[in-house]
Amino acid sequence: MKKILTHINGVPIRRNFVKDLSININSFVKGKLLSEVLFWNEVRSKAFHNIDFTRRIMLGNYTVHFYVKALGLIIEIDDTYQDEVLIYEGNRQKYFESLGLQLFRITDHDIKNNLRVVMKDLEDFIVQHYEACTIIQDF
Repeated sequence: MKKILTHINGVPIRRNFVKDLSININSFVKGKLLSEVLFWNEVRSKAFHNIDFTRRIMLGNYTVHFYVKALGLIIEIDDTYQDEVLIYEGNRQKYFESLGLQLFRITDHDIKNNLRVVMKDLEDFIVQHYEACTIIQDF
């Protein structure tokens, strides 16, 4: 059974550390989106359920907005959509999923206008994907 990382609204959340993942912390790129700064202020220093978030790192050949190593969770902020961007993002997502990582996407607009809803949606996503289930047997 996987180790418990934290609890969200009384629900135990299990770790999902992905081994042998190429992370390059030396290629830190500072975010330019206001929404990144707003989101970072909500999660930095383990302020969000004592979960450690890393900002703007390379996973393989791709830069991600936020990464939770203990969960194998990527948080991406989407700001614009063009055909080329959609193809690129689809390839990125397939790559991350092939490594066993989960991807949580939020929009720039939602962070700026509905940050509380975004944080609640993130809680719900984590509970849905990382809840430490126990097996209950009927006798």
